Amino acid sequence: QLQLVESGGGLVQPGGSLRLSCVASGSAFNSYAAGWFRQAPGKEREGVSCINSRGGSTGYADSVKGRFTISRDFAKNTVYLQMNSLRPEDTGVYYCAADFKLGCLNSDVGYWGKGTLVTVSS
Repeated sequence: QLQLVESGGGLVQPGGSLRLSCVASGSAFNSYAAGWFRQAPGKEREGVSCINSRGGSTGYADSVKGRFTISRDFAKNTVYLQMNSLRPEDTGVYYCAADFKLGCLNSDVGYWGKGTLVTVSS
């Protein structure tokens, strides 16, 4: 059983940056594609970014392209999301996910973290 624990959320001003981390327990993590979703207040959960099991292919939602960067550290069983030029509309709970069953950014995944809150506000 895989457990995912997110960290790095917080309050940041518009234009600022945050780096989210997702640490996985279990050696199987490195065999899965992994990624991030977010859910804004009153909205449905949406895919933000994903990275394949080898780390060589990534995908992004149009709303974050050019601002967010996903990466993974196989030695640390960790996936990161570097978020730059943050906007108020980036506010939400960010969830780590692994084992994408229907492709990048699709919410049919095998494992979810509990989320970390990101608030972008002045």
